[in-house]
Amino acid sequence: MKNPLARIPDFGQSIWLDYIKRSFTRDGSLNKMIDEDGLRGVTSNPAIFQEAFAKGDDYDEAISTYGKEDISAEDLFLKIAIEDVQEAADVFKGVYADTNALDGYVSLEVSPSLALQTEGSLTEARSSWKALDRKNVMIKIPATKEGIPAIKQLISEGVNINVTLLFSLQRYKAVAEAYVEGLEQRLEQGGSLENIASVASFFLSRIDTAIDPMLEKIAAEDQQKALVANQLKGKIAIASARDAYQIYKDVFKSERFAKLEAHGAKPQRLLWASTSVKNKAYDSLMYVEELIGPDTVDTVPKDTLDIYREKGQPASRLENGLEEARYQLYQLETVVGINLNDVTKQLEEEGIEKFIKPFDTLMDTLKEKRKQVTS
Repeated sequence: MKNPLARIPDFGQSIWLDYIKRSFTRDGSLNKMIDEDGLRGVTSNPAIFQEAFAKGDDYDEAISTYGKEDISAEDLFLKIAIEDVQEAADVFKGVYADTNALDGYVSLEVSPSLALQTEGSLTEARSSWKALDRKNVMIKIPATKEGIPAIKQLISEGVNINVTLLFSLQRYKAVAEAYVEGLEQRLEQGGSLENIASVASFFLSRIDTAIDPMLEKIAAEDQQKALVANQLKGKIAIASARDAYQIYKDVFKSERFAKLEAHGAKPQRLLWASTSVKNKAYDSLMYVEELIGPDTVDTVPKDTLDIYREKGQPASRLENGLEEARYQLYQLETVVGINLNDVTKQLEEEGIEKFIKPFDTLMDTLKEKRKQVTS
């Protein structure tokens, strides 16, 4: 009998793992999760690589080999990370084939320092895409204003894109539009739309982590708003996700997109990211359980995934309580007085910094290890 994780695809959602490490790929652990848990993909980011590089000796041999070359620490990292992603992608070849190129993807992010640079993102994305040389990989591009034109251009070139650091509904609309326009541009140029894949990674727990303290402060200071403010705690991320899914349906069930589907295009699925619960008072599985639904992806950290394997209760819940969700978003702004757009703008800026800091730490770790193993 399938475990709870393995039953999630029965409801139309694909589970990806937000974790990568060389030994994990090579020792059969990743294969086991594909076979037993129905795992369908992997995502990575600078913080994940920082943890992998800092702990243990997984990468000492690679650092020793490539570290002797006359290359920067950043180029050394990219060389090693590309190998990791290639190896993981090869493990997922069967999933890629079995799902007709819907799943089986492994993601590699452009340098966090390029988040506000369109041309820089384009250059590194093209270089990594060529170096990876795998159909079942995605390049992660942040959903910044500068990232949007890069996303459109790369899709038009046939590069698979994982759009990351997505917090707001307005920005999600722009991301979906960029994807559709990129496909239209490619079609106009005579390119094939078949097997081009993209996901839009909507971050969850960070929204509640930012808004909950604001709600607590308002509840403590304004008795008239206290009841509503307390009721909204831990609700806004899921409410936003439910509303985002309606935008997804509006865009990808439209006549406009049907014309692209006729040429082999696939919808850009919503991917739920930042799904580990930060507030211990909340159910540790709430971001997974509440957002299971058709044509979506959930990338889950290893610890949360382990909990779900034991305690999960999969069911299609994504479209439950849509009107309530929209009312909660309405209350947040009109009753409580919190502007969600302002919060998500701040989260985007902080999100870039949260990737830059571990990346800088990763570079320091790599430089130190390089000295140790090459001296």
